[in-house]
Amino acid sequence: MYVVNGKNSLVRLIAGIFVLLSVLLGYVHSPYWHIFTGFVGFMLVISSLTGFCPMELILKAVGVKERKVM
Repeated sequence: MYVVNGKNSLVRLIAGIFVLLSVLLGYVHSPYWHIFTGFVGFMLVISSLTGFCPMELILKAVGVKERKVM
């Protein structure tokens, strides 16, 4: 599996899906799902400040390769 613009685009896609799903679940099922939304946002802030992103480590572990487009 290849990601067009590197792992960062896939990380942003996954984070967006997590946020949308947790907001939907918080609205439909239980407001406690909003805690998960806060966690995803917190990890995005930590990633932008430190460069450490657990999702990139997970993607690397499952074999996602990075491809640069010229």
